[in-house]
Amino acid sequence: MELTLSHTFVYVLDQDEALDFYTRVLDLEKRVDAQMEHMRWLTVAAPGQPDVEINLMNVGPPLPPEDVEPVRQLVAKGSMGALIFRTGDCRAAFERVVESGAEIMQEPMEQAYGVIDCAFRDPSGNHVRISQELPG
Repeated sequence: MELTLSHTFVYVLDQDEALDFYTRVLDLEKRVDAQMEHMRWLTVAAPGQPDVEINLMNVGPPLPPEDVEPVRQLVAKGSMGALIFRTGDCRAAFERVVESGAEIMQEPMEQAYGVIDCAFRDPSGNHVRISQELPG
């Protein structure tokens, strides 16, 4: 069996705010914005990566009602996983994030595993990192 990743999901507290952040600050493009029966299907993606979309999933249906508030709290704390993006210029990307007013978790720094990376939270609280491979 051969599999490829097509979609991944990130819970957000406000889809419009998340869409603005991911498209305006991180330069992702909106791919799909469709109202379905019980939810809005909203995806963004890197322009050079046509086969992978990030669904900015509202905390709500299809979650069971009793799970909505606990998930909202976990998202706001940054406890629901992370996204890591790769770029050719981590420091320039970091400056755009700083200018947006995002909560900074880590300024760009060289890591022992061969990258320079930075970390911040998106408007919902999700942990996001941007990394750049170091030469050699």
